[in-house]
Amino acid sequence: MDTPTTHPSLVASLFEVRHLSKRYGEAAVVNDVSFSMAPGECLGVIGPNGAGKTTTIRMCLGLTAPDGGSIHYQPAGGGPLLQMPRDALAIKAEIGVVTQFDSLDPDFTCLENLRVFGRYFGLAPRVMDERAPQLLEFAALTHKAHAKPGELSGGMKRRLSLARALVNRPRLLLLDEPTTGLDPQARHLMWERLQLLLQQGTSILLTTHFMDEAERLCSRLLVLDHGKKIAEGKPRELIAQHLESDVVEVFGVGAVALAEDTHLRALAARVEISGETVFFYTQNAQPLLQALGQHGHLRTLHRPANLEDLFLKLTGRQIRE
Repeated sequence: MDTPTTHPSLVASLFEVRHLSKRYGEAAVVNDVSFSMAPGECLGVIGPNGAGKTTTIRMCLGLTAPDGGSIHYQPAGGGPLLQMPRDALAIKAEIGVVTQFDSLDPDFTCLENLRVFGRYFGLAPRVMDERAPQLLEFAALTHKAHAKPGELSGGMKRRLSLARALVNRPRLLLLDEPTTGLDPQARHLMWERLQLLLQQGTSILLTTHFMDEAERLCSRLLVLDHGKKIAEGKPRELIAQHLESDVVEVFGVGAVALAEDTHLRALAARVEISGETVFFYTQNAQPLLQALGQHGHLRTLHRPANLEDLFLKLTGRQIRE
C-alpha cells in the first residue's frame, strides 16, 4: 500500500484512487485503475456491462476489499489523509451513496426513512426535525412526506434515495446508475437536482449507461473496459480526439449494401454497420450527402459525433451479457 504522505498531489484532490485492482479467480475485474477528483467536480465512469464500474465503486466504499492499490480521501478541514478501508468509518461519515437498486425501508414513511437514516450518523432529533423537511423539499417530495415507498413511483423512490444520501451533507456523492429505469421526465428532474448539488460544491462520482446523462452532468469522464482504463478526459475533448466531426446514418431496405460502395466509402474516414444502419464518419459530410441523394428510397440522418459514438468506438458494438 502507498503511504498517503508520499503523494503531494493528493493535497489538491478530494478523492484519489491509485493502481486499484481486483480479481475473482482468473478474471481481472479491475486492472490497475487510477483516477482523482477535485472538490466540486462530477466524474463519470462509463463502460459496457462487466467493465468493472460497480466493483470500482464498491471498493471506493469499502464494501469490497481491493487486491492492490490505494484509495485516499482528504477530510473536511484538512488534516491527515484518510485511507480506505483502514479509515472506512471516518470516510463514510463524509460521503453519500445512491446504489443501483433502492434500499429504502418499506415500513417507514418518506419522512421516517430520512429520520432513521440520520441516526446512523449520530444526528440529533432536533437536527433532523429541521433537515428532513428541507431534504424532502429538495427532492420535490414534500407532498409525499407521510407516504411509504410502496406508494411512490420509480422516479420518486430515486429522489428519496438521493435525499437520504444527503442526510449527512456529504462532500462526495457516489451514484451507481442513478436514473436506470426512469422515464424521461423523472430523469430530467433527477438531473436538475444533481446540477443543483454541483452548483453548491458537492463532488459527484457517477456511473451510468446513458451517454446523454454523462455528457450533461460530467465535467470529466473515465472509460473502463475489461477492468482497464482506456480513456479519460472532458467529454467534448474525448470526442474531438477519437472521432471525426460528422456522422451520417443511413437506414432502410438495402442500406447495408452501401457499406460496400467504393465511391461512398472513399467519401468517409470510417464506415460501420449496426443492424440495418450504416454509419459513415467524416470530417466533411456534404460530398457524402450529395452522393447519397442518388439513393432517395433510403433515410439519412446527418448529425455531429456524440458521446455514444465515442463509447461504441472505444468498446465495440457487440452485445455484452
